[in-house]
Amino acid sequence: MLDAGSLNDTTVVFSQRMAYRREAQKFYTRYTKRIVDIALALILLPVLVPVIAALWAVTRTDGGPGFFGHRRIGKNGKVFRCWKIRTMVPNAEERLVAYLANNPAAAEEWARDHKLTDDPRITKLGRFLRETSLDELPQIWNVLMGEMSFVGPRPVVRAEMRKYGHGRTAYLTMKPGITGLWQVSGRNDVSYDERVAMDIEYLQTVSLRTDVQLIAKTAGSVLNRTGR
Repeated sequence: MLDAGSLNDTTVVFSQRMAYRREAQKFYTRYTKRIVDIALALILLPVLVPVIAALWAVTRTDGGPGFFGHRRIGKNGKVFRCWKIRTMVPNAEERLVAYLANNPAAAEEWARDHKLTDDPRITKLGRFLRETSLDELPQIWNVLMGEMSFVGPRPVVRAEMRKYGHGRTAYLTMKPGITGLWQVSGRNDVSYDERVAMDIEYLQTVSLRTDVQLIAKTAGSVLNRTGR
């Protein structure tokens, strides 16, 4: 039987989830945002396709694939392949397991942030692509397929969902974005809890004006090479 404290906590969580779902039902979020995504993607395609093709060709020179499709969690929990230019060595997973096994501090960092400050899997070209976020250009395909939006929360793997806690519902009501509030807010220096808070803040403030501002800020982040 639930005590009064547990019942109150459950009520608060339920109210938060309902509030997140109501936010996701805004007219812009449900209809206009998708129209904007398609229009912007079609405008950018003639420029981005040659750049993506060139990056793919250069990446292929080490014998590995040019693209990398990683399984991520999308809206309503749907799993999709999030496409990128490959930035890691071909045997990346094996190298990660060995590196974490021999480096307790790195293993702790990986468990906490799901990323590494000094990642041995990343190639020299891959490091540049990440710093400039050019590795994420193929995600325009995910946008056209309706799996992602230009602006939204950072797409996560299933193991990361437990880190969202009560904010899990907020994440699942939105399509992940190529860019977003976290990506332009000093992402390398932001804790995971702060990242979750930013996703919730974005859901609560999403609008055409907000998306335009975040896309404009993304250009500055690319030029300043703030990615990792």
